[in-house]
Amino acid sequence: MDFCDHLGAEAHGLGWTAAELFALHPEHGTLRVEVCGVLMVSGSKAVAVEPTRVVFAGGSGYRTKPGQVWGIPVWEYARKVVGR
Repeated sequence: MDFCDHLGAEAHGLGWTAAELFALHPEHGTLRVEVCGVLMVSGSKAVAVEPTRVVFAGGSGYRTKPGQVWGIPVWEYARKVVGR
């Protein structure tokens, strides 16, 4: 929520998508990080957002290569898990 409150509008303006930020693997969650959004695999606070990366207190998370396959947004994953 902190990211959305403080950096969300800027991220949106820079073209970041929900999937690039909040995706999880539809079956395995964060265990399959290659399809996860940048905010879902870092435990650090995001301090800045740039066109190609999110800067965290302890490192950076980058947009990936063209053609990247993303998972589903975390809120869809949560609905799916609750429905089990």
